[in-house]
Amino acid sequence: MATVVNFSGKTTSQRICLKPMAGPGPGPAIGSLAFKRTCQFPLSRTNTVQHCIYMTRKAQDRLLNEHRVFPALAATRNLDIFPGSPSPSDTIKQFYRCINEKNLKQLRDHISEDCYIEECSFHTPLQGKKEVMSFFEQLTAGMGQNVKFILRHVCEGDELTAAANWHMEWKNKQIPFTRGCSFFECSKEGEKIIIKKAQIVIESPIKPGTLVLSMLKTVTSLFDGFPKIAEWFLKSPHIVLRWLWKIYALLIAPLLESYLRLWNLAARILGHAYYILLYTAKFFFNEE
Repeated sequence: MATVVNFSGKTTSQRICLKPMAGPGPGPAIGSLAFKRTCQFPLSRTNTVQHCIYMTRKAQDRLLNEHRVFPALAATRNLDIFPGSPSPSDTIKQFYRCINEKNLKQLRDHISEDCYIEECSFHTPLQGKKEVMSFFEQLTAGMGQNVKFILRHVCEGDELTAAANWHMEWKNKQIPFTRGCSFFECSKEGEKIIIKKAQIVIESPIKPGTLVLSMLKTVTSLFDGFPKIAEWFLKSPHIVLRWLWKIYALLIAPLLESYLRLWNLAARILGHAYYILLYTAKFFFNEE
């Protein structure tokens, strides 16, 4: 008897062929009958391993996409997995809560010793914990009891970075021109996450609109026309600003001051003339 068995990777069929065997009695030989049986076999070991590798890579790609597209959501999921681990977003929320509550002692714990803050309303950045805390002391004193920071969104990035956009409210009513964004770089100090660097951008009350595009075109044309001067200016813009301020103080400011005094004198003369006319009109109309 000869037997042939064929296996495939997924679904196998077993074909059994029997050579004719002569039997002692009459009737067809057993070998003349053909038997075909089909049965299901599980995946082979190699295919199972390949399937597991494929599913693992698919899950990793999905997690990577979530980190790229939804960083805050991914960070929240990580916090759910490790609920005891601190995060930059928690530090930022506590930071603004300390400002609203005027809790300078706790606020100090969230600032590193070599903290560096770029506040776009100032010409020079704030360097060092002492200078930074002095700024926040003045800020909390100026806010009074009714002004609060309201966080709208807090997002996390890679390498202990975070960002928040916010506005200020007075008795739950938004104050105009107080929207802003803050970008933070944090560092670990033991089990705490503290603020190492920050950049704060505040909404400007001046809305020049398309004038900004015209100014940008003019500036870029000047830079392209005088590249050496442009490089010097970009390397040391504060020096140029100081010279411009001196020119303004020496030449432009006196002219503006005299111009304002002239308009003030003209307004007073017009006011006196108006009162004279009013008195004259009353005098003549009363006589009639």
